[in-house]
Amino acid sequence: MDVVARTAATTRRTKRRGRHPDKALSAAFVRSAPPGRHADGNGLYLFVQPTGTRSWVQRLVIRGRRRELGLGAAGLVTLAEARELALANRKLARSGGDPLSEKRRAEGVPTFAEAAERVLEQKRGGWRGRWHAQNWWRSMERYAFPRIGSRPVSEVNTADVLEILTPIWHVKAETARAVRQRIRSVIEWAIALDMRNDNPCDRVLPVLGPQNDIVTHRLALHHRDVAAAIETVRARSAQPAVKLAFEFLVLTATRSGEVRGAQWAEIDTTDHVWTLSAQRMKARREHRVPLCGRALEILDAARALGDGNPHVFSMRSGRPISASTLLKMLNDLRIAAVPHGFRSSFRDWAAEKTDHPREVIEAALAHVVQNKVEAAYARSDLFERRRLLMDDWSAYLVGDRSR
Repeated sequence: MDVVARTAATTRRTKRRGRHPDKALSAAFVRSAPPGRHADGNGLYLFVQPTGTRSWVQRLVIRGRRRELGLGAAGLVTLAEARELALANRKLARSGGDPLSEKRRAEGVPTFAEAAERVLEQKRGGWRGRWHAQNWWRSMERYAFPRIGSRPVSEVNTADVLEILTPIWHVKAETARAVRQRIRSVIEWAIALDMRNDNPCDRVLPVLGPQNDIVTHRLALHHRDVAAAIETVRARSAQPAVKLAFEFLVLTATRSGEVRGAQWAEIDTTDHVWTLSAQRMKARREHRVPLCGRALEILDAARALGDGNPHVFSMRSGRPISASTLLKMLNDLRIAAVPHGFRSSFRDWAAEKTDHPREVIEAALAHVVQNKVEAAYARSDLFERRRLLMDDWSAYLVGDRSR
């Protein structure tokens, strides 16, 4: 038997005999039908379970995918009502619509903006500061909500995501990646709650194409110019607490937020240690910072300025120093660096001018060991070796930097 004959034989065996059913069931049969699926027409089936439970199910092809919709219990939805629903669903599917989306809308599926608000509340507890939540929400308000904010989260499609991302994909590459990831997280939430079955964000990358954004590092001074920057800041007529905070940041090679949020309860002037809790650290683990002699002098000066404020460095208003204050001071003084850049200056100095081991330098910067096996064994924070490193850094900033 040739291929054509075998194909024809297979078709004859599997194809439904006769015409497709059309209103094949009766009200009496619905009440007494045996267990199984019984076709009525338009993809409508009466599903009778072995327990006797009876319900209406419709099989449809929706946007190229075979789907199954539940239309309700046979005791609540009559045969005539089930047929009416099935016919309406089939017409909607044939015109390119999605009966499942319409059903979810009727059942109270939240809009994309409402879903985003719930996702934000769930994520907020795992973030360290308000700025992250604010940035997350503002990016959604600016780019996503104008197009899909009022639409049910179950109906957001690939075309919507492309419409949002295309204008910024190559112009604001980093922002576009963040917006895509945030939209994706909202839709993943909807998938987890069975509001939809797919995530359109997973299909847009081949269409958007590669991004050719150039990686730019944060502005940082060469380590030989750091001492001069400190002297420039000292000579400025700024609030004393701001100047002290800047020098403390440089000497400890810590992050701006860690210094601005420093509290007296974290400082041990007897053992010369500043202990930051895991909640305050980017890596979510406790970090001890050895304090050199000059850092202790700065703390004494800050304590003399204070009036019982729990924060080490605070403005005259009593509030902690804001994120923009240090950056504005550097800009005003035309110091070509951002606060975070002084960690880079420290890292370059330690690598170029000292023999301190790499792991000691990385520990001083509170960097996480990326290799999981290595991290499992490297449990020491190398504190005493880091104290020597930070003392050398302090000495370098007041010594001969031409060597």
